[in-house]
Amino acid sequence: MVNWIGLTIPLVYLGVLIGSLATLSSLYRKRKAAKSASLEPWFGPHLQRDIYLSLLHLEPEPGKDKAPAVPDGVLKAALLQRATEDIKRILEVRNSKQALSNLLQRGSVGDDLWQRFLRAEKEIEAELRDVVQEANALQPDWGQTIFQSANEMHHNAILRDKLNAIQTQGKADRQWWDHEKASIQSKFMKELDEGEKESTKPTATSGTDKFGSDEDAVVVDGGGPAAASGTSNTPKGGTKKRKGKK
Repeated sequence: MVNWIGLTIPLVYLGVLIGSLATLSSLYRKRKAAKSASLEPWFGPHLQRDIYLSLLHLEPEPGKDKAPAVPDGVLKAALLQRATEDIKRILEVRNSKQALSNLLQRGSVGDDLWQRFLRAEKEIEAELRDVVQEANALQPDWGQTIFQSANEMHHNAILRDKLNAIQTQGKADRQWWDHEKASIQSKFMKELDEGEKESTKPTATSGTDKFGSDEDAVVVDGGGPAAASGTSNTPKGGTKKRKGKK
């Protein structure tokens, strides 16, 4: 005969064990969800999405029963701006995922940052599905090409920003060069003026040279009698020698 009393104790033990494990698992998931919800979002507020939703769900003005109709062109432009912002966030998530994963494996970042990133990734996926549904609602099959158009708009905006930065830097460089050119010209003209002044200035050595020449003339004149006497003697001796030869 089966001993039901002996089997009841293990069954009760298994039931209590499974129930406690299920309770702990449920509490852990709730606590984890609450913790992830309390974390700071990875991205800031989605302004373009808020603008589109506010245009889509306009409230009637006071005293009127119906809200003003928004043209489809305005809604499409707002949805394109929303998709362009989503493209920016997608690129940021893709570029950050590998680096953040490596940092998490090394222990350089905490698990809270990784949870924030995973939640942002899920929000982006939900946002993309929502944009595709809204695009198909505005125009059939537009959801297949809306992100391609948004990507082109994003790249055009990047090129426009780079071009504006280059033009601004070019203006600054032009002003710097004009300033340097003016300073170089002023220095060069100043050097030319100083050189002309030095060339037209009378030299102090001209008077001394004149005085020195006069002294030389006096010395030559003073040595004249001695030279005359010497010369007067030499011709006589010279004549005598010449007579003796004869």
